[in-house]
Amino acid sequence: MCGRYAITLPPKAMRELFGFLDEPDFPPRYNIAPTQPVPVVIREAGQRRFMLVRWGLVPSWAKEMPQSLLINARAETIAEKPSFRGAFRHRRALMPADGFYEWKAEGKGPKQPWFIRRRDGASFAMAALWENWMDPHGSELDTCAVVTTEANATLAPIHHRMPVILAEKDWDIWLDPAASEKELLALLRPAPDDLLEAISVSTRINRAANDDPSLIERAEPVAVAPEKPRSRKSPDKRQMGLF
Repeated sequence: MCGRYAITLPPKAMRELFGFLDEPDFPPRYNIAPTQPVPVVIREAGQRRFMLVRWGLVPSWAKEMPQSLLINARAETIAEKPSFRGAFRHRRALMPADGFYEWKAEGKGPKQPWFIRRRDGASFAMAALWENWMDPHGSELDTCAVVTTEANATLAPIHHRMPVILAEKDWDIWLDPAASEKELLALLRPAPDDLLEAISVSTRINRAANDDPSLIERAEPVAVAPEKPRSRKSPDKRQMGLF
C-alpha cells in the first residue's frame, strides 16, 4: 500500500526529467496525503503533459463520490476490476516521487514509520491511473490512484505491498495509448531489490499537517516498551478434589 509520499523536485528539474511541455509551479511537498492535489504526467496528443489531480480515484461512471478512497490499484486485478479497467486501458500516468512512507508495528508501541527512497537519492515515477469524473451538478474532477504490487525483498520486512516503480526506459510504454495489455502488465512488477533503501523517520509524519524537510531525515526508531511479565495466579485450592 502507498498512503503517503514526498515529491520535492523543483519545477524546472521535474520538467527536464519527465519531459513535459508545461511550466508548473508546484511547491516541495514532504507529506502528501490522500484527497490532496498531486502532480502526474500524462500523454496528450502525442506529448507529455503535467496535471494536478486529486489523490483518490473516482471512476468516470460513478454516480456519486465513493465513500471509500481508491488511492491504490492492485496490479494483479487492474485489468479486470471495474473501478480501474477503463483507466488502465486509456488513462495511465506517471506519478513523480522522491520516496514514500510505510509503517510497521513494533511490539505494543506506536507503529514505526519508514521513508523508502532510491539509494542514489534520485526521483522516480510511480505507475498511476487517472480519471475525469463529473458530479451530478456538472462539476469536473480529475483523480488518480497509485498502482501497487507485491513488495520486493527490501520492503517485505516492513510491508507486503509497494508502489510499482517504473524504470525510465518504460515510461513511454506506460503512457503509450497503443501499448498492449500484455506489454503493460509486464511492467507491473516489484522494483529491483538493490534499488531502494528504507530509513526510520519521525512519527511526526503521522500528522498530515506536518510538511517540512525534517520528515524525510533519519530519526531514531520508536522506543518499544517492554512487555510486562504475566502474573501467575496460584491455584485455587478450593477446587481440588472435586473429581
